Amino acid sequence: MAPERRRALVFAAVAVGAGAAGLWFGARPKPGSPLEQAELTDLEGRARRIAEWRGKVVVVNFWATWCAPCREEIPMLMEVRGARAASGLEIVGIAIDNPAKVAEYVANVKISYPVLIAGGEGLDLIRQLGNSAGGLPFTVFLGRDGTPLRTRLGALKRPEVDSLLTDLMK
Repeated sequence: MAPERRRALVFAAVAVGAGAAGLWFGARPKPGSPLEQAELTDLEGRARRIAEWRGKVVVVNFWATWCAPCREEIPMLMEVRGARAASGLEIVGIAIDNPAKVAEYVANVKISYPVLIAGGEGLDLIRQLGNSAGGLPFTVFLGRDGTPLRTRLGALKRPEVDSLLTDLMK
């Protein structure tokens, strides 16, 4: 293999690895996020925007009913919301799933935070937010001004969420 080609392949592998590491370890998405512009539907069929919660720290959690890690973190997210809502926190779930299945799941689990439906278009949205793999769960932490501050691909654990929120809610 020619040295130039080898260098190009090594560079490409390093770039892909660095991008994946950045996503895994909490990359900072750019301001002016497509999340602000997205119009989603709530379970009653009303159009909603994330900007409705401006002024609060918002944890936007992309999930699906068929995603086991997503289902596992929902009770923890409800607990976090209960503990920090008075301090200006909101959790918003965005389901990338069939609306009827989402409504049934939300009713059965009694999800206590707002849930919006993105359907299949949600995959395009999470890719625009830096999740090129399109994996779930995927979480975006927004500052009080709506600016995306951190992202996380994969299931969240309570200590990690508490640590991030302690920093973001100062």
